[in-house]
Amino acid sequence: MEGTFVDVSLIIVLAATLGIIAHRLRQPTIVAYLATGIIVSVFGVFNLDSKNVLDVMATFGITFLLFLVGLEMRIHELKSIGKAIINVGVLHLLTSLVLGFILVRALGMSIWESVFVALALTFSSTIIVVKLLSEKRDLQTLYGRIVVGVLLLQDLIAMIALILLSGIEHPGTSSFSFSSAIVIAAKGIVLFWGTIWVSKKIIPKYIERFAHSQEMLFIVSIAWAFGIALLVASPVIGFSIEIGGFLAGLALAQSAEQFQITARIRPLRDFFIVIFFIMLGSSLVVNDLAHLLLPAIALSLFVILVKPIAMIAIMGFFGYRKRTSFFAGATTAQISEFSLIVLAAAYAMGYVSQQTIALVTLTCVITIIISTYFITKSDALYQIFSKGLTLFERKTRLQEFAPLHEPRGEIILIGAHRMGQYLLKLINSKKVLIVEFDPIIFRALTQKGYKVVFGDVSDHEILASLPFEKATSVISTVPVYDDNIAILKHLEELQLKKPPSVVVNAQNEWEAKRYYAEGASYVLFPHFVGAQHIGSLFSNGKLDDKQAKKNRASDLAMFKT
Repeated sequence: MEGTFVDVSLIIVLAATLGIIAHRLRQPTIVAYLATGIIVSVFGVFNLDSKNVLDVMATFGITFLLFLVGLEMRIHELKSIGKAIINVGVLHLLTSLVLGFILVRALGMSIWESVFVALALTFSSTIIVVKLLSEKRDLQTLYGRIVVGVLLLQDLIAMIALILLSGIEHPGTSSFSFSSAIVIAAKGIVLFWGTIWVSKKIIPKYIERFAHSQEMLFIVSIAWAFGIALLVASPVIGFSIEIGGFLAGLALAQSAEQFQITARIRPLRDFFIVIFFIMLGSSLVVNDLAHLLLPAIALSLFVILVKPIAMIAIMGFFGYRKRTSFFAGATTAQISEFSLIVLAAAYAMGYVSQQTIALVTLTCVITIIISTYFITKSDALYQIFSKGLTLFERKTRLQEFAPLHEPRGEIILIGAHRMGQYLLKLINSKKVLIVEFDPIIFRALTQKGYKVVFGDVSDHEILASLPFEKATSVISTVPVYDDNIAILKHLEELQLKKPPSVVVNAQNEWEAKRYYAEGASYVLFPHFVGAQHIGSLFSNGKLDDKQAKKNRASDLAMFKT
């Protein structure tokens, strides 16, 4: 046990060291963690017991990650993009599968090996994409929601593929057990709707009992996550632990304590997911590497080029703007951990060779490293390829801008989520043009009769479309520094005779000073403004009860509207 503790401790220290170096070099830390795994594998740092411990820790990381994905989703949001997920996800999967099969056959593999390798190439990694999108704060964007839905759909298909594998009698036949497929489909439907029912009828009543104790809420949430994961992964149900973790989070997503649970589970996820990436890097088989290199490069080029282009073309076909399509396509340029699981099952049944698994593992590591840069640098890449992407964009698009022929005196409100929704109650709605990138909020505001532009201000086309020359004020509640700087820079470039006053949202004093230096009329620093407001309620060192009651009544009235 002492040797295992030493091994695991050294590996974590190595990962932290490489992570610090990557961070200082402004490189994705995932690359450092994969490199840690490769170093550990090459030099044989840990023994079998250490590897078993790390494998369990990696499973914890996967479960925590997908638990938080489910926790941050809403049932009504899933309904709103369900059709898009099915259309884009299924068509992209079929396209990638067919093209991948043709490529693998051209490399000289047998039909069965070609089928399984093509299937492995088709799946993209939910774990990696969700982590990177979370770091970019893009999970709640339109493309982020579609991508996560498509990836979870792929995970479900991967699980179905594993069930179907068990229904094949022996290599060379096509005798599938359709009864098994029907059973797993029925289980999936019952499980999903059962989760929805539990999230509405049972969870809210019982979770409130633990909300008063942060310690109990934390422990109960973890117990719920792993308990449901074990139940879902049991032989009776037959899904994976990962799907169980997601459903456990989804069941808690409707509770009032959702944000508290998320804040406390996230550090655990961040730690254990590092172990997952280390183990993924250590799984790279280095024997006969020279012989595998050329086929691995060919497969990697397919994954990092053909799959993203296929996604861009498919989303363009369904009417999405080129920016949304490009950002979604950039997330598909890697192989999933489920790919290796499916291949391992196929290997156990004699359909693929050990060399084939080594080839796909090498391709997996290569594509994960490259796709990490695709996702983290997607904004810069989009600027480079933007003009060429017009080829994939339909003239009639889903994401049309709202009519911008508005009278003078316009107030442009950028971001109508938390702070923005209360501003809308205080400002005359007839004079407000809203810019919102969350499709759920966009739809809700449109149904209420607001004038809304669907888009993200980080997109230059969105900024260029806004009628700043007719606006008297611009208010940005967006907490992203780069977005607010882009707004101020754009207004400066317009050189308007009567530029609008600009209010932006800062997260710290440094940002506030920078905004003022760039020409902001007023900078909203929530912590500072909140302190000012509370300070105004005090008189002679004590709370002014009359003013506090007056403000309380005003606040409660605002909450009801």
